[in-house]
Amino acid sequence: MQYRKGAGGQDWSALGFGCMRFSRSGAGIDQDEAEREILRAVELGVNYFDTAYIYPGSEECLGRILEKNALRERVMIATKLPQYLISSTAAIEKYFREQLRRLRTDWIDQYLMHMLTDVDAWNKLCALGIREWIDEKKKAGAIRQIGFSFHGNTEMFLRILESYDWDFCQIQYNYMDEVSQAGRAGLQAAAARGIPVVIMEPLRGGKLVSLLPERARTRIREEGGGRSAAELAFRWLWDQAEVTTVLSGMNSLEMLEENCRIASEALPGCMSGQERQLVENLKKDINEKLRVGCTGCGYCMPCPQGVDIPGAFRCYNLTATESKTAGLREYFQTVALRREAPFPSQCVACGKCQRHCPQHLPIIEELKKADRAIRPWYVRPAIGIARKWMFRKKKEA
Repeated sequence: MQYRKGAGGQDWSALGFGCMRFSRSGAGIDQDEAEREILRAVELGVNYFDTAYIYPGSEECLGRILEKNALRERVMIATKLPQYLISSTAAIEKYFREQLRRLRTDWIDQYLMHMLTDVDAWNKLCALGIREWIDEKKKAGAIRQIGFSFHGNTEMFLRILESYDWDFCQIQYNYMDEVSQAGRAGLQAAAARGIPVVIMEPLRGGKLVSLLPERARTRIREEGGGRSAAELAFRWLWDQAEVTTVLSGMNSLEMLEENCRIASEALPGCMSGQERQLVENLKKDINEKLRVGCTGCGYCMPCPQGVDIPGAFRCYNLTATESKTAGLREYFQTVALRREAPFPSQCVACGKCQRHCPQHLPIIEELKKADRAIRPWYVRPAIGIARKWMFRKKKEA
């Protein structure tokens, strides 16, 4: 196994075990299969295990297996505070204590603020005393390192990055998200501050394997030198020295063995010029299905009305390159729940964005189409309810 320097100078395995997608049997996790996979992962050198409060049964399963096999001292557990559920100061402690119980441990190695999309979410926690709480837990040894997982745009990622002395962070990053979400710019900004970066969604939930256009599949067969679509995507990540650990939701021994092999071989600078060009061509093949030719450059921003134009177009394009559901989910997760409403319907057709667009896109008209696709009438009430709940007035403990 390859190791890269994580927080505190620790060696973190380049491949991390994402525990959201444990093998399932019927309505629950297949405990026996999960145990076989975890034991083999540890044997192969994986030492970073990522879970979260809201992953059904995941924390309990991981904790039970680690305790049963006396593995707690050999691995690091990363789990996450469900900050979107926090309504009082006391709730922070309540959730943390429940997580310790589920995981059958006295400490969490890497504790993350889960799914920050807006710096306001962090400021809300600060108003509830999260900074003081973190200091207390670190001093007591109950938390070793503190970080955050992020879904949003690059600008917001940079603001969150600068808002606290983080030990590490976790971002969605893959060759199709190079200029979206935190993006390469966010990755490099974190690395410049000495902050290790954990990668989630390296295959976009498997879509960079299962939903590739036929032309892309043909390219891989003819030009990939025997490498699979998954291996190319992983190598693209580990080729970058700024990447610390890449999470994979492995739910078979075969997948685990293959990913560990790739992780052992894919060192920084491992990609040949031919492989890099192949990945660029794969991106072009996928992007041929785009509804709007937006590159995410951001020249159209800021919008005077607060519309997140690149975010809307990115999610709109996902409805074509992946699925309608994928586009809706991405918009809900990364854009719709920001405190300052960013919806396309706020456009007043001032034309400022179109005057600055290097692609000369008809942004005003395309935003109308995007809004219908990513906020259809039956989704808007759900977004409204979620926003009302997220931004309700918090009660002090």
